[in-house]
Amino acid sequence: MTTQVSQEIIAVKEQRLVLPGRHSWQQFKAIQALMENLPGVRISYLDGRVELMTIGEQHEMIKTNIGFLVELYFCEMGIEFIPVGSATREDESREVSFEPDESYYIGDKKDHPDLAVEVVITSGGINKLEKYKRFKIAEVWFWEDNRLSLYRLRGEEYEQLSRSEFFPELDLDLLARCVIMPSRLESRREFLNGISRQV
Repeated sequence: MTTQVSQEIIAVKEQRLVLPGRHSWQQFKAIQALMENLPGVRISYLDGRVELMTIGEQHEMIKTNIGFLVELYFCEMGIEFIPVGSATREDESREVSFEPDESYYIGDKKDHPDLAVEVVITSGGINKLEKYKRFKIAEVWFWEDNRLSLYRLRGEEYEQLSRSEFFPELDLDLLARCVIMPSRLESRREFLNGISRQV
């Protein structure tokens, strides 16, 4: 049945599907093993719920553009960082497994990344912030509808921000505008022109 479901969701780009019912960690790992050879499909787990998501070109273009510009900003502003991309965050005791689209340690390596970025092309699915909270990731950025929404962990809950607490000088409107520009060269040029005014 899992193979049949996975074949169906591959046919539709950018689709999310939460499997019905609750699944044990062992059941999730069995489903995960079945899915590992299917390109373009991600699987995540939270409190017994299993979510499958297809990854299409639009998602990957946005994700890559954000990463490109954020890392350019780090380099231009002299911010030390360690990129760890979509490395899986997984813990059976916390009942969670997922892959952020991009993630970074700011400064030195720690138990978990400081910053994660998630690109949302299709709405719905399991609670995204709850997954990040299990690993106490300080700041989470969501890209949805051509804009960024930022959240900061305060104690046990996330609070929405108007700007990053890690990078308060970063112009989010400039970043969002450059992310959706069709040319990487023009995007880089406009972004560097914008941030050069901060230096």
